[in-house]
Amino acid sequence: MTYATPAQEAAPSTETKPASSLFINGRWEPAASGAMREIRNPADGELVATVSEAGREDAERAIAAARAAFDSGAWSSVPAPERGAFLLKVAAGLRERREKFARAESLDTGKRMVESRIDMDDIAACFEYFGRLAGQQAGRVVDAGDAAVVSRIVYEPVGVCGLITPWNYPLLQAAWKIAPALAAGCTFVLKPSELTPSTSILAMQLLQDLGLPDGVANLVTGAGAQAGAPLSEHPDVDLVSFTGGLETGKRIAASAAATVKKVALELGGKNPNVVFADADFDAAVDNALNGAFVHSGQVCSAGARLVVEESIAERFVDELVRRAKDVRIGGPFDEDAETGPLISAAHRDKVDAYVQRGIQEGARLRTGGAAPSGEKYDAGFYYQPTILDRVSRGMSVVTDEAFGPVVTVETFRTEDEAVATANDTIYGLAGAVWTQDAGKAQRVASRLRHGTIWINDYHPYLPQAEWGGFGQSGVGRELGPTGLAEYQEAKHIYQNTSPQVTGWFADHSKEN
Repeated sequence: MTYATPAQEAAPSTETKPASSLFINGRWEPAASGAMREIRNPADGELVATVSEAGREDAERAIAAARAAFDSGAWSSVPAPERGAFLLKVAAGLRERREKFARAESLDTGKRMVESRIDMDDIAACFEYFGRLAGQQAGRVVDAGDAAVVSRIVYEPVGVCGLITPWNYPLLQAAWKIAPALAAGCTFVLKPSELTPSTSILAMQLLQDLGLPDGVANLVTGAGAQAGAPLSEHPDVDLVSFTGGLETGKRIAASAAATVKKVALELGGKNPNVVFADADFDAAVDNALNGAFVHSGQVCSAGARLVVEESIAERFVDELVRRAKDVRIGGPFDEDAETGPLISAAHRDKVDAYVQRGIQEGARLRTGGAAPSGEKYDAGFYYQPTILDRVSRGMSVVTDEAFGPVVTVETFRTEDEAVATANDTIYGLAGAVWTQDAGKAQRVASRLRHGTIWINDYHPYLPQAEWGGFGQSGVGRELGPTGLAEYQEAKHIYQNTSPQVTGWFADHSKEN
């Protein structure tokens, strides 16, 4: 079933879509094998689209197109300010097509339309940021200590980029890679999740409509083992950027090592949300809900570990449980819904197994722990917001990433214990500190080994601020100036304007 509003919000587009979903060298093409895949809405199981299922041959054709386009200079030779102006046009195009893109995102992922619209605004802002930044990379002059020498550092595009993106924020994660790649002058092959390709297809259409040269942007839709693996293995790919699970990231890093290509990995996290007794209680509870249950917890930076001071823990968790029980669950077009389904039946089963394993290890289930009941949910992949307390460090629910609407509760007595607990993870993507003591907030934030720290907030990010993790959350950064630098190579050009004979090696022919 669907959950259309009385106003029949955002009716399906009647525009002609490409017959095939592979975009290679400026052309829409079918997969070489002719294979196709159905895309279904996880909120109700309804068919969203049928797309081409790329294989290795298709990925290699896309890589060849990107390589030829880069080597020709079709994009890299375009002055950086002009590349930036193009990105600003992309941002404007996204804003013009906001509703169409948002609907496609919601149908693929099951997330609420309000969330998808916010995502589209954030994506446009990302392109705007890198559009403005593109023309500001003039390099720098190095003082060589010799008036006859002109020494400078220039930043050049890394080359052909393989971009592999996840299903939870399909176009947002793609934009974090596409925008800096284009700003730097690179060409790319994008491989979105096989579960959520629709907005990537629309993005390629937009780039084509705006006149991006053929071969600069290429798209292959399909499973990672077939369509994605060549992007980390092929010698003609200079950089691979991947956002997704830890084990897949390890395999990509190992594959990329064979050709010593640049690697950027964002591999998720097990993120602590640390609440001190002097925090604003209501704001901290509300943000603990947001941190854990937005998009049903399918967020790499989700606040899945609540670390709360012992003196307020019972009251805090009781209130969190009360609020979690009231969270309204529904599909993209259910105006009463506050969160949506999980991406698939397999993922829902994985989350449930994770919760049940935690209970077997000794965690206490306070709420949730099952799919919601009722006809409204029968065709979708829903799971109740779940809270587990009385957990201890070392339990699988504390160490492993659930990637679902599950939060665990740990307690502490001292500031040092809070920091030690929050840092006790192989990951290091994000975390939060809640306190009204500004000094304490800064002390704790400085000691936490995570790439983003929020103080008295949870989840906001800025395109001009770097995003990425410590530890096994990955390598490299997205967004900010460093996010552009990932797609560049630094080159030192040393020019001697008055060359002289060095005399280091004597001319022995003149000795006789």
